[in-house]
Amino acid sequence: MAFTDFKSLAQVQQEYNIKYSEETFISYINLKPSDDFCNEFEFNLENIDVFTSEASRCENVIYPILREVYKSFVDQYTLWSHKSITYDHKLTGTPDYLISTKSELGKTILGLPLVVVVEAKQNNFIEGWGQCLAELIAAQKMNQNETQPVYGIVTDGELWQLGRLVRDVFTKEKTRIAITDLDKLFGAIGFLLADFKRLEIS
Repeated sequence: MAFTDFKSLAQVQQEYNIKYSEETFISYINLKPSDDFCNEFEFNLENIDVFTSEASRCENVIYPILREVYKSFVDQYTLWSHKSITYDHKLTGTPDYLISTKSELGKTILGLPLVVVVEAKQNNFIEGWGQCLAELIAAQKMNQNETQPVYGIVTDGELWQLGRLVRDVFTKEKTRIAITDLDKLFGAIGFLLADFKRLEIS
């Protein structure tokens, strides 16, 4: 079995006895994209059909946004693209993107997974969240700390949804963020990383 075999939140909840809730837990930090990024991003939107395929959405929208946010946290974390993770024979597979703590052994070694990002294939957020929650459970178990939040993002490039797993409770953020509000999106993703850093220090 693999992450992609999970087709809904309910399926993962029943398999791992996870409670579900919805609330507003994001506090947006002041993190804005650079002018260079905005100009390049706008160029892509105007001149390239960036939503024509899954590969195009990943290359031209999702990864560039994650990379730009990551630049502000490069000293603490590592950004991974299609990095396989395995906890056991059920919780195994390859998240589209993953942000982890930095390993003392260097950038080739996965640290503690913090944020997993799943592209909603064919705009299917139901399956996307099933896969994402399975990946969050794997991350939680790999970290060996159920009290430490791990965060998930599911997106089709245009709409971004966020969630959090702590112990046996998965919380989906009520606010959905559109790609047209880059400042808000950057502030939300940045909050996930800043929040982990605050918890780590405390």
